[in-house]
Amino acid sequence: MSKDSSEIVFSSGDATVAYQKQHIDPSFLTDYAQRASLSVVVPPAPAHQDLCIPDLLSLQAARSDNPALCAADGRVLTYRALNQRANQLAHYLLAHGVGPQSLVACCVDRSFDLVVALLGILKAGAAYVPLDPAYPTERLSFMLRDTRASFLLTKQHLALDLPVIEAQVLYLDAQASLLAQQSDADPAIAIQPDQLAYVIYTSGSTGQPKGVQVTHRSLLNLLSWHQSAFALTAADRATQVTSPAFDATGWELWPYLTIGARVYLADDETRVSPALLRDWLLRNDITVTFVPTALAESLMTLPWPETTPLRFLLTGADTLRQYPPANLPFALVNNYGPTEATVVATSGVVAPTAHAERPPSIGRSIANTQIYILDERLLQVAAGTVGEIYIGGAGLALGYLNRPELTAERFIPHPFSKEPGARLYKTGDLGYFLPDGQIAFQGRVDEQIKIRGFRIEPGEIMSRLNAHPAIQTTVVVAREDTPGDKRLVAYLVPVAGSELSARDLREWLLEYLPDYMVPSAFVVLEALPLTPNGKVDRAALPAPDAAHLLLEEDLALPTTPLEEELAAIMGQLLGLEQVGIDENFFMLGGHSLMGTQIITRVAETFGVHLALRTLFDAPTVRLLAAEVEERILARLEAMSEDEARLLLGQ
Repeated sequence: MSKDSSEIVFSSGDATVAYQKQHIDPSFLTDYAQRASLSVVVPPAPAHQDLCIPDLLSLQAARSDNPALCAADGRVLTYRALNQRANQLAHYLLAHGVGPQSLVACCVDRSFDLVVALLGILKAGAAYVPLDPAYPTERLSFMLRDTRASFLLTKQHLALDLPVIEAQVLYLDAQASLLAQQSDADPAIAIQPDQLAYVIYTSGSTGQPKGVQVTHRSLLNLLSWHQSAFALTAADRATQVTSPAFDATGWELWPYLTIGARVYLADDETRVSPALLRDWLLRNDITVTFVPTALAESLMTLPWPETTPLRFLLTGADTLRQYPPANLPFALVNNYGPTEATVVATSGVVAPTAHAERPPSIGRSIANTQIYILDERLLQVAAGTVGEIYIGGAGLALGYLNRPELTAERFIPHPFSKEPGARLYKTGDLGYFLPDGQIAFQGRVDEQIKIRGFRIEPGEIMSRLNAHPAIQTTVVVAREDTPGDKRLVAYLVPVAGSELSARDLREWLLEYLPDYMVPSAFVVLEALPLTPNGKVDRAALPAPDAAHLLLEEDLALPTTPLEEELAAIMGQLLGLEQVGIDENFFMLGGHSLMGTQIITRVAETFGVHLALRTLFDAPTVRLLAAEVEERILARLEAMSEDEARLLLGQ
């Protein structure tokens, strides 16, 4: 790396790229590798090195009453109010038997209440278990049974979709007056770094989700590295856009709230629309934001003003395949890390390049973290040689809740450390070291999949499908027949004489699995192809085609030109030859980012501008056609006769 008076220059292979100083903070770019590298130990501020998140939040509240959380509708929650409300919740929980090491489930949508709930649980000395309200009831039921949570925090409007449980339930909205009666003073609870901070469930290869146990010590290492690496101050403005049950939510909140910065909560429509999200980031002068990989790739392609308050666009959760354009006015930082390593294990700035021979790297290990790339004998491989990624250091989780055998299998004794009890986490990811010490990600050892930022174990989907009485066996894979469009496909061998439909299977899966784990296509085979040693030959699985694709029963076809055009648009994006007019776009494998493409195509084809929310309300061709037709008619009625004739080409 070199620099002169006008620019900072990165050398990346044969490509040399320049960032203008006025666009990116030079101090970050020149010192990032040192701040983020293994050799640098970045503890919390010496005066507070034994303090955990609740204590650090209390200190911020005592220092100022600045805004802590900012909602999309303009509402603000100050540090003092956040701390007081969390204290009141903590006192209520303590009075009802919650204490250190208790597990408290939290099923709350993205809101001020979510942050108050998570902080209040920590202030009571307990660990939070975040649950996404969008999860199916059966999945929520399993998680609540597995945790044996003593308490469940939720809201009244979510109660109907929650399972019946033995835990005490507190409705943060309906019982707000009860909480308001509690003391707003900091609880006299001494929280130790080795106590549990949270348990987050990830997809399980054995057919059940598994709970990852993370301590305050591991979380504090993430906070202190993040604050140092990105030179955070109280003047920063960050965002919270991810699912409540995604481990990145803690990364979006705690590094900023413990330093006095503001965190802005995006609404549900904004957080999945690249154009809306860009405008929202600019409007709120956001300086640092994290967005999942697929959304980050879309954001990079949009036009940006030459200067913007945004300093860093952080991304991760999936394989980054695009390099940023040379004129991007902020730094793109790619991050990698499984939940078992507390969100982030490696990080690195991605420099623009015109000739990419490989996807962007995942950077280098963060502070107090070791990355090893080993062969099957646990020997380190040479640079440039692919091996399995192992992680050691301060970020490692305790292990899996109620799964001692799996914990022993994945968290192994550290073969290169003399420290008693040191461990390595066996990630199952493949990678290799580049000549400059950065790491290139190469995929999975097993068949675990990441799609749109969601970590998916196909075994969990296959377990549910194999339980269907009409299915003999199945295999689920991710296919990328169209570059950049990765989708889940299920290959099925049905029981002889049975009848199946795609709609039936989707309904079967959605009873237990979240929608992102439902395959977009079901392919029926007489038998699964096998390798000579009897394993399923995934390379021989055919691409979904009309001859094998399982369709909906009684497929209703378009009856009007408008429906035909919309069905064609939807089918092209979904990779399907036919789309029935009553088939749900999202149940066919569609998602929000793909939905924005439909909205764009509708605008280009019909001159009708719809909000993404319209597609959620009208997810079928029939309903969407009615929405488009209504807007076309309204537009015609507002026109003069001459304008209407001109529009109709008469």
